[in-house]
Amino acid sequence: MTEQEMRRGRKARFEGLAQVVAEPLHRYLLRRTSPDLVDDVLSDTMLVLWRRLDDVPGLGTAPAPDPDEVLPWCYGVARGCLANAHRADGRRLRLLGRLIRTRQPPPATAADHFFDLHAALDRLGELDREVVRLWAWEELAPRQIAEATGLTSKAVSLRLHRVKKKLATLGPSRQNANRAGHKPDEGRSSQ
Repeated sequence: MTEQEMRRGRKARFEGLAQVVAEPLHRYLLRRTSPDLVDDVLSDTMLVLWRRLDDVPGLGTAPAPDPDEVLPWCYGVARGCLANAHRADGRRLRLLGRLIRTRQPPPATAADHFFDLHAALDRLGELDREVVRLWAWEELAPRQIAEATGLTSKAVSLRLHRVKKKLATLGPSRQNANRAGHKPDEGRSSQ
């Protein structure tokens, strides 16, 4: 096989991978960062995938890889690129703050629209939040979440169980606990 044929084959494998993972990774990033940062992080993620194409588990020579095989690893790559972008953004903002001697309020995010959901998620640790997001939003199985986060499948299942119990105890805010039209003791026998 000539070098040119190898390059064409590598390009075809990457294009097949990109067609399968680009949209899910875009959605994944939209839920985790500001819209103006998403395209940059997605570009960085795709660059890493190109560079590490031979490391992508489940990526064979077929033109279209199985999403269940490649997505968990790709989510892990996107997660790392997002962390790098947040660190770089943090450094840039700290420098800007020093230069102008003021602190800017953080930009509005999707959390403003889903305050209760994000308030509950904010009460969790970072890794627990990520596990819940991968499970609920990306619809990954514990095995796939384990691959994306570096945890074991059992650890993911245990975290999910504990987080679900914790979120259930948080429930809606106390002022909204009683649903309209229902009395707190309705349906209970007084005997």
